[in-house]
Amino acid sequence: MTTYTSLSFADLGGELTEPQVMAWLGLLETHRAIYRQLDTLLRASHQLGLSSYEALLRLARAPACRLRMSELAALTPLTLSGVSRMVDRLERDGLVKREASAEDGRVACATLTSAGATLLQAAHQTYIAGVHRLFLDRFSEQELEALGAYWRRLGFHL
Repeated sequence: MTTYTSLSFADLGGELTEPQVMAWLGLLETHRAIYRQLDTLLRASHQLGLSSYEALLRLARAPACRLRMSELAALTPLTLSGVSRMVDRLERDGLVKREASAEDGRVACATLTSAGATLLQAAHQTYIAGVHRLFLDRFSEQELEALGAYWRRLGFHL
C-alpha cells in the first residue's frame, strides 16, 4: 500500500494546468472565506446569518415583498427543505410571515414583515461595509469592471 504525503490534480487524473487549478481553487476558496467572514460579521452584529440576510433581501426586492417558498429556494444556496427551516426560524423571530398563496392555496409563500424590513436595513449597512472591506476595496475600478466582464462572460450574471 502506497502512502501519499499529498496529491496534485495531475496525480488524480485531472487535466488542468497549474494556472487553471489556481484560478479555479482560488475562486472557490475566496468565495468560501468571504462568505464565512460576512456570516460571522452579520451574526455578531445582528444575530442574523448570511443565508437569512440573503432571504430577507430577496423578499424585500420581490413584488409585495413576497415569494413562493420554491422561488426563495431557487434564489438562495439552500434546498427547499433548508429554506423551509430557515423561514420557520425567521417567522418565529417575527421577521417573515408564512401564508398560503392567494392564487393556489397549496403553495406556501413567505412575506417580509416590518420587523424584518427594519432588521434588513440595519444588517444591509453591515453587509455593504463588509463587502467593501473584504472584496471591493482591494481592487481598482478598472479591475472591478474587468471582473464584471468575466462574470458576464460566464453567463451567470444577475
